[in-house]
Amino acid sequence: MRKPENISDVIRHGLCNRCGSCVGLSGGKIVFEDRTGKYLPVIRETLDDETSQLVWKACSGKGFNFPDQRVSVFGNPGGHPYIGHYQNIYIGHSRDPEIRLNAASGGILSAILIWLMEKKMINGAVVLGMSETEPWMTRPFIATSKQEILQAAQSKYIISSVNEILPEMGRFKGILAFVGLPGQVQSIRLLQEIKHPFVKNIKYVFGPFYGNTLHFSSVKSFLRSFGEKDYTRISKLYFRYGEWPGNMRVEMKDGKYYELPKFHANYLIPFHILKNSLLCTDLSNEYTDISGGDAWAPAYEERGKGFSMVISRSGQGQDILNGMMEEGWLQLDPIGEKEAVEMHSHGYDLKKRGTFIRMQFRDWLGKPNPGYGYRLRGFPFSRYLMEIIIDLLFQLSGTRFARWIAERIPPKTIGKIFEKARKVWKRSTHKVKREKLQM
Repeated sequence: MRKPENISDVIRHGLCNRCGSCVGLSGGKIVFEDRTGKYLPVIRETLDDETSQLVWKACSGKGFNFPDQRVSVFGNPGGHPYIGHYQNIYIGHSRDPEIRLNAASGGILSAILIWLMEKKMINGAVVLGMSETEPWMTRPFIATSKQEILQAAQSKYIISSVNEILPEMGRFKGILAFVGLPGQVQSIRLLQEIKHPFVKNIKYVFGPFYGNTLHFSSVKSFLRSFGEKDYTRISKLYFRYGEWPGNMRVEMKDGKYYELPKFHANYLIPFHILKNSLLCTDLSNEYTDISGGDAWAPAYEERGKGFSMVISRSGQGQDILNGMMEEGWLQLDPIGEKEAVEMHSHGYDLKKRGTFIRMQFRDWLGKPNPGYGYRLRGFPFSRYLMEIIIDLLFQLSGTRFARWIAERIPPKTIGKIFEKARKVWKRSTHKVKREKLQM
């Protein structure tokens, strides 16, 4: 397997996950120039040897050795091949109606941050919100109040680069919690391993489950479908607005708004997916203290209001959940590995099996791959065939012509078509996705 040799190699060959660490560590020599376009880091000035080595060490795009990092982070090399190292798995939600309503699912991560802050166990939390000056873009910041934490609630499905504020984290006076996607978390763990001063204040690491990320072109395309051409007229952008599962909602400065149910707005995925997210093997954010995501099962989906799968991974993560349950902050019911894998079988199949097949395809083409310290193999031929179909669909959907066609179909129509097609696809591939999935 060919591996990337330097940061330029990572960027050039589609391995950059946009975590932002290279920007945060470079002292202004690496920047993001085109945030509404490809959103790639650009090396403006030659890096000195020390900075170059540091940026390379922190880059999770080049790879992240899962077995070694389990020892470094948790002191234990063991773990489920899909779920990772963990202590307990739960289904639950925040008992605070406001927190739960404002969240993407059960409000667990927001509740944890607020509880830690009220207990004075942290002084701030690194979170992702929406920019006040450019409300169509994401903005990482350090929240220091309950109100600010709630402002950052809900998923953001466009590219974010949380770690670009690493210098601000280093300057912060007090204890921090960090919330990030797997690539961002992995980079933080690599910096913690070398005891870098920018991460010295981070005591707790949390994160959501991760399926995929979309380019900002998804928002522009969504607006064009409604006849809007100027995204700078956006006043508010939501990806999970309202009661679970929420709606994609774009509010304009003139008072108009455009809205589509979350599952219908998913039609944007094949047209605007960040291809690098298909090289990430970490669905459930395995190197956090606590991770959480939607509980995808009819028993919970039919109730509405939002339920989360919650995974405690470290001892301090479990202590937090125990304390919150004792004080009535959380409703959590334990579940087993089999149920957890079954509930997210589509995601684990995409991330753990599909990714390694895609990496194998890249090997055949002579393209570099990230190093994860392990590889899953032995998939049935039907799964390889399914992956070829998926990759072709992404390739075709990502063309300008396909996007042009999609934008000329009313969003409500294409959303309904996509949802029906998704259900047909799930039924027809149900056996393939689950064949030998349980390990």
